[in-house]
Amino acid sequence: MFKKTDVDVLLSSVSELKRDAIAHFSKWRANVLKRIGDITIKNGGTAGNVGGQQPSISGPSGSATLPAPARANACAEKFNATLIRANPPIFTPLKDCPKEKRALIMHSVLLILLGLDQYCLYSRILLVKLASSLNVPMWVLLQDELRVAQALSKIIMGIPPEEIAQKRAEESKSSRRWKPGMANAAQGGTPTALAAPLVEAGIGTVFGGLGMGQAATAGLLGPLNDSTVVVGTLFGLYGARQGSKTIEAHGREIQDFALIPLHGTKHVNNVELTDPKDVPTEDRRMRVTVAITGLLTEHDDFLQSWKVIGQQNELYVMRWELDALTKVGAALETVLKSVAWYEAKKEIASENGKTSSTDLFEYKLTYIPVFDRLQRSYWPVDLVKISKVIENNWTIGMVRAEKAGGVLADVIINRLMGERPVTLIGYSLGARIIYACLMALSEKRAFGLVENVIIMGAPCPSEVRVWAAMRSVVVGRLVNVYSKNDYLLGFLYRSSSWQYGIAGLQKVQGVPNIENVEISEVMSNHLRYRHLAGGILKQVGWEDIDYAQVSKEQERLAAENKAEKDLQEGRDLKNHVSPVENTQKKKQVEEKNGRKMTQKMRGMKLDSK
Repeated sequence: MFKKTDVDVLLSSVSELKRDAIAHFSKWRANVLKRIGDITIKNGGTAGNVGGQQPSISGPSGSATLPAPARANACAEKFNATLIRANPPIFTPLKDCPKEKRALIMHSVLLILLGLDQYCLYSRILLVKLASSLNVPMWVLLQDELRVAQALSKIIMGIPPEEIAQKRAEESKSSRRWKPGMANAAQGGTPTALAAPLVEAGIGTVFGGLGMGQAATAGLLGPLNDSTVVVGTLFGLYGARQGSKTIEAHGREIQDFALIPLHGTKHVNNVELTDPKDVPTEDRRMRVTVAITGLLTEHDDFLQSWKVIGQQNELYVMRWELDALTKVGAALETVLKSVAWYEAKKEIASENGKTSSTDLFEYKLTYIPVFDRLQRSYWPVDLVKISKVIENNWTIGMVRAEKAGGVLADVIINRLMGERPVTLIGYSLGARIIYACLMALSEKRAFGLVENVIIMGAPCPSEVRVWAAMRSVVVGRLVNVYSKNDYLLGFLYRSSSWQYGIAGLQKVQGVPNIENVEISEVMSNHLRYRHLAGGILKQVGWEDIDYAQVSKEQERLAAENKAEKDLQEGRDLKNHVSPVENTQKKKQVEEKNGRKMTQKMRGMKLDSK
């Protein structure tokens, strides 16, 4: 029997992952088809007003709205182009319907999918593809999600903590915890009355009134219409072992681990999320984003990089090992300001014909073969001499990031966020956490939990097997942001398994549906990622950006660049040699070499005699 090659093992593992992922998706697909098959339309419907009923709305329709999107600017156009590229439209004659009818179709499908007692990320991706096919602007879906989220949140508003604790205690004693779909199975009949908060928000209608009657809307939503248990499970109150217990269980391995809300009332005092029931009603969203900082230069700026993200999602910043992160950032900052780094840059630049002060500052190590240096262990002597300043802290950070990734995976698996899609964004060691998290999810076959992922400057492998595993648990976009100029990342990673590639330095190849975004033109060193998150999100066509904060981020980046340039010019001036002095030194060297050559020639003549 022939021994399996590495390629055979790779194909086998990828095929197994693909089979398991498709099996998980097929269960959701079967539930959706059954849900749609159970719907009965009476009276045939009339131009988007099913049953000929006009809903009575006690409050303003769409009372919860996002800030008006900039629909015509270049950023919005880039986002729409990215959406179409990632979700190519499928031809349907429905795209020629009036905009009100298309919006109502989108809204109705959203309610049908919520009737599965969860907002599975497969459902979310289906809605995005439907929006693309119907030519419905993405902001319409985003505002609809917000309207529905805040209306549903009011159903569970005011539940006594004792009642929540009692329900959780009953679940912990039961051998069968509540799961989505159980309410549909136990329900005796179709609800006919729409819950008051949903009526007030105009759920079932679009554009201020066009839509379905209350009975039809209640039928589409099913138990989610008025069940506090079902809605509570959607937002993480019930249904699974609480994530806070998971965090406590890992307390010995990870210090200072918490999720901090970045927007809303809880953000004022940086109150960490310990229990989903404590999230204010107005802050709840249908989707969750977790942003992870990877480097710090100050003890309290771990939130700063992520203020560029808007309020369309329920946004949390992961706080982890602040002391370790600060030490890594401080060490990198010390190295970048050191004379050793200055001399190392001069050595590197001289190898590529860059010698002037301007060239040295503008030079971003673009043409340095980092992997060639890794293979030959060829690094500037001055940089190697101070390597101990950063290596120990970096190694500790890498180890802690691996453990934090495992904790994050457990939090996601245990549904701390409820039955909602989760998006992960991080840079540097934060990207390493996401890598470890996705690998843990893949190993546990925890599919259908993570919607989108953006990792920037990731100190992790770029090989096919790793990214195939990561791709299997990410249903939406998986974006790798890298820079060929990140010389420090290559230097720090030299003691790791760089033979399998470094995602933060190169494209990921061999795995379909991976988006590679190169930022070499704006990346001067690894520490710059702290001020590049907003610009990167704009470049990848992200849907949820606060452009005012992006402008502030660019100001901070410009100030840091100016400080670096001033330091560079100061050292150049100190070491400056005038042209006259340079000519004299050259003449002295030539005369000295000439005298040595004359003496050598005389010695050769004496020997010949």
